[in-house]
Amino acid sequence: MQTLLNRFNYLFRSTKGLILVGIAMTALVSALFGMLSGPMADWGVKDVIVKLFGMKLVEAEREGRLIILYHSIAMIVVAIETYMITDLLPMRKNHQVTINSTITIGYLAVVFGGLPFAYWGHSWPFHGLYIAGLSLIFFSGCYLVYALWPWRKEFHITDKAYAHTRRGVNLERVAFFTMAVATLASALFGAVPGSFYGNGFETFLAENVVREPHKSTLDLSIIGHLHIMLALIAIAATLIICRYMDFKGIWHKLAMPFMIFGSLVLAMGTWLVVPFESMAHMIIYGGSTIAMLGALFLVIYSWRKLIREGLAEKGIKKGNFFQAIAALLRDPIKFGVTWQMVFMNFVVSGVGIFVAVKLDEIFRVWQFMDERSILTGHWHILATLTATILLLYYADLAGLKGKVRQWFGWLLIIFSDLAFGAVTVYEMRRLIVEEASQQPLINLTTLLGDIGLGVVLLVLAALMMWRLIDLFKKKGRWTKEESERLDPSMEVEP
Repeated sequence: MQTLLNRFNYLFRSTKGLILVGIAMTALVSALFGMLSGPMADWGVKDVIVKLFGMKLVEAEREGRLIILYHSIAMIVVAIETYMITDLLPMRKNHQVTINSTITIGYLAVVFGGLPFAYWGHSWPFHGLYIAGLSLIFFSGCYLVYALWPWRKEFHITDKAYAHTRRGVNLERVAFFTMAVATLASALFGAVPGSFYGNGFETFLAENVVREPHKSTLDLSIIGHLHIMLALIAIAATLIICRYMDFKGIWHKLAMPFMIFGSLVLAMGTWLVVPFESMAHMIIYGGSTIAMLGALFLVIYSWRKLIREGLAEKGIKKGNFFQAIAALLRDPIKFGVTWQMVFMNFVVSGVGIFVAVKLDEIFRVWQFMDERSILTGHWHILATLTATILLLYYADLAGLKGKVRQWFGWLLIIFSDLAFGAVTVYEMRRLIVEEASQQPLINLTTLLGDIGLGVVLLVLAALMMWRLIDLFKKKGRWTKEESERLDPSMEVEP
C-alpha cells in the first residue's frame, strides 16, 4: 500500500510527476482519437477502432465531437504550462499547491466527462462533469493571476541583469501576469457563445465559415477565441523558455516590454473582431509582430549563450564560424526549444501574414477547399509545434543525458520539422504547381508528413515507456523526483 502511495505522491504532488501525467494523457488521447482521422478511415482503421471501443459516432455531430476533443487536449496543455509556470516562478507554496491541484482535477474532469459524452452517447451527467472541469480550470487561472501579482513587494527584484522598474517590479513576472489575465478574458470570449447553445447558436468549425459574407456576433466570438487561445498558449511557452534559459541582460530588458505590450495588443485585436472585423485583423498583425520581436531577442540571447558555453567547454576563447555552429548544436534540447520558435516563422507566422496580405488577390480565387486546408494546417502546426517546445523542455527536466538525449532531441526536431514543412507545402501547393498537376506533390507531402509525425509519436512513446518502466523500479529516478513533491505550506497571508 505504501508503494502505491509513494507513486501517487510522485505523480500528483510533484511538478515533474504532474507534467508526466499530463503528457501521458495527451499522448493517449491523441493516439486513440487520431485513429478516427481521415487517413485512418481510408485505411479501414477507423471502423476497427469504432467497433472495438463501442463508439457511437453520428456524422451530423462531427463538429461537436471535434470541439470537445480539441478542448480536452488544450486543457491538458494549459495544465502542463501552469505546472511549469508555478515551478519556475517564485510564489507561495500554498498558492502553488492549490493552483496545481485545482487545475489537475479540472482537466481530468474535462477529459473523463467530455470525451465519453461526445464519443460514447450523450449521457448528460458526463457533460455536466465536462463543464465543471472547465469551470475549475478557469478558477485555477484566477488563482494563478492572484499568485502572480507582480506588484507584491516579496517578488520585487534588484538584480540589474533582469528587466524591472525603478521600484523593483519584475517585468518578466508582469509578462506572465499579462498573459494569464488575457487568457482568462479570452476564455470568456469563447464561453459566452457556448452559453447560447440551444438558444440561437450551433456548433461549427471556424474553417468552414471563412467565406460566409455575414457572420453573427457569436460566430465571430468563436473565431476570435480560437485564434487568441492558440496564440496565448504559444506566448506562455515562450515565457517558460525565457525562465528555462535564464534570459537576462540587455536583450531581456528589450524583450519583456515587447512581450507585455504584444500580448495586450494581440488580445485586444482579437476581442475587437466582433465589432470591427476588418480593422481588428490589422491590430492582430501588429500585436503578433511585437510579441515575435520579444521571442527574437530570446533566440539571439540563447544562441549566443549556447555558443559561448560550448566554446568555453572546449577551452576556446574565440572560435571560428564552424566552431561556433558546433557549439550551438552540441545540445539538441537547449538548441531545439528556440530553434522551433525560429522555424515557426517559416511554417506559421510567415505563411499567415502572406495569406492575409494576398487573401483577395490570390487565395479567395482558389476553390474553397484549398483555402480551408491552409487554415486547418495553420492552426494544427502552431499547436503541435508549441507542444514540441514543451516536450523538449520536459526532456531536460526528466534528466535525459548522453546519447539518449542526442537521439531524442534530434529525432524530435528533424522529423517534426519535416512534417510541418511538408504540411506547409501541401497547404500552398497551388502556388507551386497547377491544379491539374498537383497529385504527385500531394502524394509526396502527405507521405513525408506521415513519416515525420510517425517518428515523433514513436519518440514520444519511447520517452513514456522509459518513464513507465522507471515507475515500476523500487529505486528508480522517480524516487528522487518524488522527494521534490509540493507540500501545502502553513504560511498565511500577511
